[in-house]
Amino acid sequence: MQQPTRKVQIRERFNISRVAIAHPRLTIGFWIAVVVAGLLAFSSLKYALFPNITFPVVVVSASSSLPQATEVEAKVTYPIEKSVKDIPKLRSTNSSSFPRQSLVNLSFHVGTNLSDAEQEVKAALQPLAFPSGTKLNVYPINLNKSAVVSYAIDSPKRNLTQLTEITKKQVVSSISKLPGVEEVNLLGGTTANTNKRASAVRFNGQDALAFQVIKKGDANALEVTASVEKQVENLRSQLPDDVIITLAATQADYIKAATQATIDSLIEAIILSVIVIFPFLWNWRATFISALAIPISLLGTFIVMAFFGFNLETITLLALALVIGSIIDDAIVDVENITRHIEIGESPRTAALNATKEIGLTVTATTLTAVAVFLPIAFMRGVIGQFFQPFGITVSAAMIASWLVARTLSPVLAIYWIRQPSGNWHRREQKVWLHFAGSYRQILKWSLTHRRIVIGIATLSLIGGVALIPFIPKGFIPKLDRGEFNITYTAPLSVSSLLPSWLQVPGEESDPLQESLDVAKQLEVVVLKAPEVEKVFTTVGSRPQQPNRGTIYVKLKPDREVTTAEFQDEIRQKLPELPGVSTSIEDIQFVDTGGQKPLQIGLIGEDLAASSKAAREIQAEITKIPGLEDITLTGATDEQGAIFQIERDDRQRVVFITANLGQGITIGEATDKILAIAKPIIPPDVELSLGGDSARSNEIFTSFGTTLILSALCILILLMLLFKSWSDPFVVGLSLPLALVGALLALFLTNSDFGMISLIGFVFLLGISNKNAILLVDYINQLRRTKMDRNEAILTAGPVRLRPIMMTTASTILGMVPLALNMGAGSELRSPMAIAIAGGLVSSTILSLIVVPVVYTLLDDFRSKFKLK
Repeated sequence: MQQPTRKVQIRERFNISRVAIAHPRLTIGFWIAVVVAGLLAFSSLKYALFPNITFPVVVVSASSSLPQATEVEAKVTYPIEKSVKDIPKLRSTNSSSFPRQSLVNLSFHVGTNLSDAEQEVKAALQPLAFPSGTKLNVYPINLNKSAVVSYAIDSPKRNLTQLTEITKKQVVSSISKLPGVEEVNLLGGTTANTNKRASAVRFNGQDALAFQVIKKGDANALEVTASVEKQVENLRSQLPDDVIITLAATQADYIKAATQATIDSLIEAIILSVIVIFPFLWNWRATFISALAIPISLLGTFIVMAFFGFNLETITLLALALVIGSIIDDAIVDVENITRHIEIGESPRTAALNATKEIGLTVTATTLTAVAVFLPIAFMRGVIGQFFQPFGITVSAAMIASWLVARTLSPVLAIYWIRQPSGNWHRREQKVWLHFAGSYRQILKWSLTHRRIVIGIATLSLIGGVALIPFIPKGFIPKLDRGEFNITYTAPLSVSSLLPSWLQVPGEESDPLQESLDVAKQLEVVVLKAPEVEKVFTTVGSRPQQPNRGTIYVKLKPDREVTTAEFQDEIRQKLPELPGVSTSIEDIQFVDTGGQKPLQIGLIGEDLAASSKAAREIQAEITKIPGLEDITLTGATDEQGAIFQIERDDRQRVVFITANLGQGITIGEATDKILAIAKPIIPPDVELSLGGDSARSNEIFTSFGTTLILSALCILILLMLLFKSWSDPFVVGLSLPLALVGALLALFLTNSDFGMISLIGFVFLLGISNKNAILLVDYINQLRRTKMDRNEAILTAGPVRLRPIMMTTASTILGMVPLALNMGAGSELRSPMAIAIAGGLVSSTILSLIVVPVVYTLLDDFRSKFKLK
């Protein structure tokens, strides 16, 4: 008799609804205050593409008179690397040694104060003695300080020197004072007195001047862009009539389109989640009370988001869109149970008290187990932690807010609004539902007498789902159809002899910048011919001491018939092959990581000749792999063994093989194929390492794997504490692998990548898939405590809980539909996770309605046989 008493005490403890019902005015007043505070919090939130992620980097640049790259490595690069290796919070070191120049990039752990890191680097380098004439420069880089908008400036009447002077005095000085602006870079302008250019710019095939606005690390890209646009509009009226300012490139367009598309999906998810409730309840008032949980929970979540300084960006908006179908679940369960009690003749107040007491532990358990999954994600470390912290906290806040709404506001409103239904339409609806529930009862009855068959089907389903894993493409982040991309190129430092005669000017001295610009012209000609292209913005030599490198930004027309990836493949085939010039067609990066290509394989070894030979053999083989594009070697010797550049990674010599991914191949497939080719080729003294997205995806899967294991353990421990049993949590935990079956099958059928984004879907499934099992198991236990036979308790609990289970599952799945449809900017990010969640919920619901009761009986038999609690 002690066990039931303890269970009743636990149920009373979690029934905060009785306090809310006893003080209705206080309850309603509290939620009105939350609504007002939520609206104020929402108005303070800013739009962005991704969370504010900082990559603290300190660059050490050294110029020297040493003519050989090997000398620079030994006398400049190596001493620098050795002196800084013990600096706290230093994450990685990579360097490039050229004749007369050394560049050492020092990456620090996320959260490191960049100014402190700079001072520590300077202090470490101070005692060093370099060869005579060596000049050292240390400068910090926050990769989050990105270029948010660029404008081209032209004039038919003025030369470049005059245009530069006007732009410096009237444009740059004005825009640099705007809030959130770190600096304004003038590109293509002439320097004082010499009339020479450090960089060159072309816009739509014509020479031009340009200015590039760099935002501060913590500034909002849309706000900075808006203030710059407003200021430019003012400047147009102040500048001479012949000076024309044209928008060349901006981040704002895609950010606006992607966030708006996600918001549209969120609104559609709300509508669909609400619509699905009415056919189950056939009560507009009960439907309205359930639906009210969505806006109020969201407003409560906005308060938490504002407190933590989050933005309305891809990750938080996805979190909100994903959680829409779930935050209504608690209210559905409570309101449905109250409605059921009213339908059997109880008064609204009595029904509210009895129903909330009956369901309190269940709703609390489902919420706490979900939070046990999502909250640990918020405490993941490193770059991944920065990326997903907003996701974990936002989802957790929404879940807790929805629980509070369901346990306090919903029962209070139900007392005043829900009445005993009447009318023929309600009786007809009841008959339909009773017939459906009766059919389920018969299936359940059959399952209890054929337990081995049921377990066999469930086991085969799980095996089948896992067997699909090798056939699901493994990606990292899906390619986005942004309608914009970059063509980057590197030209030899002297290419005069390689250019066609029409580009050569007799008698002129070699000018690396002009020669590199001439290369850009040849590439531009091909791009500008394409009818899909809206504008082309070229910058050459914008990076210090790299006049031979250029970037061609290509913006496509919005009404084009091809995707960005398809156009990239087309233009890649048409670009001219210029001797000594390497080109690369690259996507716009989510976060600036220093220009790395997605695929990067490193061959580490001190014997540069051996590493280079192996790298060339691997390069020759992987060029045969369809979908690998722009394959380049960096840090390798030439065929004769001459060394022009030495790359080092974590103080070891390395030769990099890098490539971009075209259509039809994922990062997982590409990595597997390259590793299969490389392993037989590399000599024993050469080590192979992964970089780029391959390394990042491995890091993410490892981090998430650890987090998910800990989350699963937290769920089991939490359920054991709530249910005071070991077997019930095990039965509930069975929902997790059952959800895996549908998620994997859905990804397979839709050919969606299993990568970072779909992984979020699996995490979400882990948090919500156990709700149905908890609803069933808890009610079965309640009925058994009334001395009801076990099988009868199962056959009674199943049909009673069928309606809330179907309602919550349908609302969550329909909430996924707008996200799963591949529509709107950024849909490639939203779709895989929604597909995984929807598929997982279908399988876990269908299987758990049958399998969970069967497993419950098996464990109960085992417990009785060995007299366990």
